Amino acid sequence: MSKQEKFKLWFKRVGVAGFLFFLIKGLVWIGIFMWAGKCAM
Repeated sequence: MSKQEKFKLWFKRVGVAGFLFFLIKGLVWIGIFMWAGKCAM
């Protein structure tokens, strides 16, 4: 495995992990705002 192939594999892993992290973070914030809105009513 060349250095470039290793870098591509590492970049894919970091990309997927980053995407999932921000997706879950976004969903949690949406849930918090929905819960806060329900409590305020």
